[in-house]
Amino acid sequence: MSALDALDEHQRRAASVLRGPVAVLAGAGTGKTRVITHRIAHGVDTGAYSPSRVMALTFTTKAAGELRGRLRALGVGGVSARTFHSAALAQLNFFWPTLTGDTAPGIIDNKVRMLGQAADAMGLRPRTATLRDIAAEIEWRKVSMLSIEQYAQQDRPISGIRPEQLLELQAAYEALKDERRQLDFEDVLLACAGMLESEPRVATAVHEQYRHFTVDEYQDVSPLQNRLLELWLGDRRDICVVGDASQTIYSFAGAQQRFLLEFERRYPDATVVRLETNYRSRAPILAVANALMRGRPGALALQPAQADAAIEPGAADAPASVPTVTAYDSEQEEAEGIAAAVAERIGAGTSPSDIVVLYRAHAQSAVLQQALAARGIATSVLGGTRFFDMPEVRQAVLALRGAAVAPTDIGFLPTVRDVLRGLGLTDEPPEAGGAQRDGWEARRAILRLAEEAPAGTTLRTFADELMARAKDQHEPALRTVTLSTLHAAKGLEWPHVLLAGWAEGALPISYATTFEQIDEERRLAYVGITRAARTLAISWARSAGRGERAPSRFLAEIGTTGRGTGILRDAAPSSRTAGRRG
Repeated sequence: MSALDALDEHQRRAASVLRGPVAVLAGAGTGKTRVITHRIAHGVDTGAYSPSRVMALTFTTKAAGELRGRLRALGVGGVSARTFHSAALAQLNFFWPTLTGDTAPGIIDNKVRMLGQAADAMGLRPRTATLRDIAAEIEWRKVSMLSIEQYAQQDRPISGIRPEQLLELQAAYEALKDERRQLDFEDVLLACAGMLESEPRVATAVHEQYRHFTVDEYQDVSPLQNRLLELWLGDRRDICVVGDASQTIYSFAGAQQRFLLEFERRYPDATVVRLETNYRSRAPILAVANALMRGRPGALALQPAQADAAIEPGAADAPASVPTVTAYDSEQEEAEGIAAAVAERIGAGTSPSDIVVLYRAHAQSAVLQQALAARGIATSVLGGTRFFDMPEVRQAVLALRGAAVAPTDIGFLPTVRDVLRGLGLTDEPPEAGGAQRDGWEARRAILRLAEEAPAGTTLRTFADELMARAKDQHEPALRTVTLSTLHAAKGLEWPHVLLAGWAEGALPISYATTFEQIDEERRLAYVGITRAARTLAISWARSAGRGERAPSRFLAEIGTTGRGTGILRDAAPSSRTAGRRG
């Protein structure tokens, strides 16, 4: 069976071009990871690629782990699937001793702490929040490839510190870091790029090692990452970039979608493939997404692929499938209305893990958690403590590894169950909310992994699998309702999505004032919409505290501010709230 057999026509075209520059413009839900992995597998199967000569680059350790896992499932091992930072750090650690006769500098684990120490030496006492903002500015400056002197020409004030102090503090931070012979994460990329530029023998060795490059989420590359990619490529042209300009949501961190949008200009002979068949969402959801992004640079026109996606407004089940918008009088009433809708869906048989509530800022999560907990609904906050970093999970993994050493006659699954019961797993969960429920859900997730393990699994292989999952951040799904910011939800999907806080000042957020900033907020809204597979519900509150709010301008752009249209229908608030229809 060919690696191309499981692909549709457009995916197959993208995966079959193995040489020269290739740009895959992949809309949300169109199977970009499938294309990346099947393209590499096809190259290996046909002999065009040697696995050890392939580098697949992405932006998170979790995404890199997913790439490796999918390649293994296709029978392809030995491919270097890494983040930019991981690849650069590996090269620094390998070449630095031969160039300098010494080990590579250490990596600092906390910019804010070192900034605080530099500030103390200067007699400054900025707040921790200010130090975090300064750390973010240092990251932006470096990935934008600006010196401190060049940064001084930018108009980027930070509350709590004067502009001249900001520059002095950045210089003091760099001096302290050099004195301690340490690098920060951005220095890793800068040092690797500098090494490749100044040491021809290093560049030659790297060019010999890696011949074929694939870059996922190319719309998110910064100038520094793109420069490093160019140095890794050298004068070769075997590069495949995959991205979606409509999902550029990290401009504040230095991402520049122009590298994706201008790819054809840099490579006039590039093969460009557009993936617009969406395998995730129903047609009415895609209609909302397309309406929001219509006319924006690089926007793709998503089309449904699912057999049940052709549901149109007016059809028999239109009320369940057409996205809704609901207006409430206050944020508290909005949270209660969302909790009521979630409870109703769970009561109808939907698994809590199939439901997500998305919002713009972390501060919006507290009132939602409270409203859901009041109805006995357990939640998990995406971007909180990682599953395998939870003390209950670490304790369970250690206990299972210990049990694997001692022989047992009761079998694999009963042993796992006994170990977890000994650590506190009960048949029924504790009341919703709090650390006890979080721990119960984590232990129950481990038990489900054991229950779903293939025949022949032993306790030792199961414990090893848990360790491998921890390394790749391959976390099991918890049977809880997910709460997440829009940023953290990128790349994920759920059957049922509720988007909270679609009011001016919340989305777009109040400090987004320029055209470019508003456009980034629009792309965030698009990311939220396209997480939904089956149902989508949008809501907003007329007041926040004592302030009045207007509906988000994005509601008008997609055809509603609370009045029914052909794309979104108006939905009455929960009877539990005092909200009025918009």
